[in-house]
Amino acid sequence: MALSSYPIWWSLAIGHQYSSLGTQPILCGSIPGLVPKQLRFCRNYVEIMPSVAEGVKIGIQECQHQFRGRRWNCTTVNDSLAIFGPVLDKATRESAFVHAIASAGVAFAVTRSCAEGSATICGCDTRHKGSPGEGWKWGGCSEDVEFGSMVSREFADARENRPDARSAMNRHNNEAGRTSIIELMHLKCKCHGLSGSCEVKTCWWSQPDFRVIGDYLKDKYDSASEMVVEKHRESRGWVETLRPKYNFFKAPTEKDLVYYENSPNFCEPNPETGSFGTRDRICNVTSHGIDGCDLLCCGRGHNTRTEKRKEKCHCIFHWCCYVRCQECIRVYDVHTCK
Repeated sequence: MALSSYPIWWSLAIGHQYSSLGTQPILCGSIPGLVPKQLRFCRNYVEIMPSVAEGVKIGIQECQHQFRGRRWNCTTVNDSLAIFGPVLDKATRESAFVHAIASAGVAFAVTRSCAEGSATICGCDTRHKGSPGEGWKWGGCSEDVEFGSMVSREFADARENRPDARSAMNRHNNEAGRTSIIELMHLKCKCHGLSGSCEVKTCWWSQPDFRVIGDYLKDKYDSASEMVVEKHRESRGWVETLRPKYNFFKAPTEKDLVYYENSPNFCEPNPETGSFGTRDRICNVTSHGIDGCDLLCCGRGHNTRTEKRKEKCHCIFHWCCYVRCQECIRVYDVHTCK
């Protein structure tokens, strides 16, 4: 696997070094895989680098949530700088989603950190307020998603400057991830008045929960556009660009994910593709979807075992004010792929 084109700086999200980045600028040089532009950015904006790392971390966590019932479940590899293994070597839907959710995570975490006052170089958004509506006025701290997106663009896209198709794909999907936040920004309001009567509301622009962004990008993964690579000559030499494979489908917009290589089926372990297979994965015996035992187990069948779990039960509320529960043992069937 060629690490030169792999965003191995993502590995700082699963290490311990990111937590002290804000107070120890020297650590910028120890982050693996930074290109010179990223290294300069890190040193110039070191106080927001913990948010960059946190953004990649929440992106990975959201990927694992969204793909928890699929054959590829966004598994990370602990003993490699390429934290997803060879899976991202191919220009597949999975690569498209990971780049989008990681870039969105960086923009989201930086934006939230600025609004919380964690950095001196950024703060609230005072530019995009417009006229207030009836019964409410501007107040609070509107989150400056443009600054967060700028940080994500400058840092995450810094290595995607090659004239090849993969860089073009990564840039597009990175931007789609950031665009998803802008699309989902909404007004959040707080009521004021006697006994919470809401005579006046103060409102501000807010990002949604990151789960909402994950759901949105997962829908984009399901409807991703397949592309083909075209080569043409420019003054700087040969350049690769992408165009839709099928003319009868609507061309992808900046909000859509794109890919140009087919995914492996992820049924069997394969070190070349990074597939871990689905043996011993828990499946849903009642589901006809991809998380069901038929599809997740790739037709190999499944095993069933019983599992005892301790749970709270027979809970009673006592005045005032606590709840007392008993502890019950419940038996569950657990189904795993053969």
